[in-house]
Amino acid sequence: MKLPIYSTNKFMDLNPSKIIALGLNYQEHIEESHSVLVQGQTHEAPKEPVLFPKTPNVLIESDKTIVIPRFVSEYGFDNVKTDYEAELAIIIKDRCKNVKKEDAMDHIYGFTCFNDVSQRNIQTGDRSGWFRGKSFDTFGPIGPQIVLTEDIGDPQNLRIQGRINGETKQDSNTKHMIFAIPEIIAFISKNFTLMPGDIISTGTPKGVARIKHGDIVEVEIEKIGILRNSVVDEAI
Repeated sequence: MKLPIYSTNKFMDLNPSKIIALGLNYQEHIEESHSVLVQGQTHEAPKEPVLFPKTPNVLIESDKTIVIPRFVSEYGFDNVKTDYEAELAIIIKDRCKNVKKEDAMDHIYGFTCFNDVSQRNIQTGDRSGWFRGKSFDTFGPIGPQIVLTEDIGDPQNLRIQGRINGETKQDSNTKHMIFAIPEIIAFISKNFTLMPGDIISTGTPKGVARIKHGDIVEVEIEKIGILRNSVVDEAI
């Protein structure tokens, strides 16, 4: 997929080798999160970033459709819970490993909006953890554009909002992250070699909410724009 690059006439061919997402990176989201307790954690801030993967098949552009898989209904859940999560995403610029915090911004190509769509019943029920419920097709809308590092200003002070059908559900600021962007890059690159185009999604603030067939979901981040996607149930 291609995303336009702000302030240029260019596009970036987005084809990441991996997508690494952070869970529990805003304190108020930890306090509202049922999945924390299910996974045997507490409502205290984590001591180090909580990482999980999303596979590249999740990626869709703005104005494309989030599809809730048909087979989820086959489990017979009393209350089917599929959530959206508004997040700031980082696009990695170059191959890097063991990055120091003070050098982290040099390895970022740019920033964009990300929607970490999550099927909660499966996320909290799978013995293997969060992987499957986070990685269904279309569960990672991204866009609407990439803002380069030199154009974003301070990425640690951006208003971030999430809306369903025009109603604001999330309204926070990236300054409230528990782990700031340099810490995130340093920690992840200590564990995994990062490659050009890799995506890191930095966690969501409080206010995550259910999505269902017919909804319009928006993620808006200051200086980046609005990522807008419709939601449908997979056809039977």
